[in-house]
Amino acid sequence: MIRVAAHAKVNLYLHVVGRRADGYHLLDSLAVFVDLNDTLVVAPADDLALAIGGPFADALAGEGDNLVLSAARALANAHGREARARLTLIKRIPVSAGIGGGSADAAAALRALSELWSVAIPDDLPLKLGADVPVCLAGRPLFMSGIGETLHPAPPLPPAFLLLVNPGVAVATKDVFRARSGAFSPAAAFGEAPRDAAHMAGILRGRGNDLTAAAAVLAPAIREAERLVAATEGCLLARMSGSGATVFGLYAGADEAAKAAASIRRERPAWWSWSGAIRG
Repeated sequence: MIRVAAHAKVNLYLHVVGRRADGYHLLDSLAVFVDLNDTLVVAPADDLALAIGGPFADALAGEGDNLVLSAARALANAHGREARARLTLIKRIPVSAGIGGGSADAAAALRALSELWSVAIPDDLPLKLGADVPVCLAGRPLFMSGIGETLHPAPPLPPAFLLLVNPGVAVATKDVFRARSGAFSPAAAFGEAPRDAAHMAGILRGRGNDLTAAAAVLAPAIREAERLVAATEGCLLARMSGSGATVFGLYAGADEAAKAAASIRRERPAWWSWSGAIRG
């Protein structure tokens, strides 16, 4: 039996820098990971089966397939073998929330099944499963570019903490990109190592998330979440992650992030929130 953690991914900034002839958008983003995670457990079996539990299991109910099973089949096919494993996914990351839950689960499946089956993960396989799967497989702060396939090390990041808030609205990434309009942004990767969380927030203020306007048209609660997070004490930066609808707040201390989470829960008890450290 092999147990793997699938950590949530947060885009501290996300620029759309162009579009390929095939319609795929070209991105520039700084992705980091937090302690919030799904858990995937795999064990030998005579067939391929997936059981799902945890707080967000119901959001995946009725899916005939998902990225975990797709990853298992793709890895098996790459090595000309049968996909045989018993998989159990404990789902703690909200679904379709812009924090890479499905991609992190796919990456966890590749890691766990690579070990279970004693096979290598082909270099081109993660991207075939999704644009965020390569960075989720790496699982550390990285600049992403291209359509997600090009990864560059980020400078050392200071200790910093995030509040994640999701207003309970699932937003499909394809719909957000379809709704996006306007000019493209320049790439904005930086080599400067931030001195502390406040300095990092200052660097990030010169960047943004180019998908926010389109996502907020589809889910207006994103703007309310941004406003509420920005108003919490100690918040250095409030911004949407990925294609939404999760919004993050950046804080210098764990206590500040935890108090902000408590404040949001009082104001919007039906919303989901979490606070913790940026990993690495």
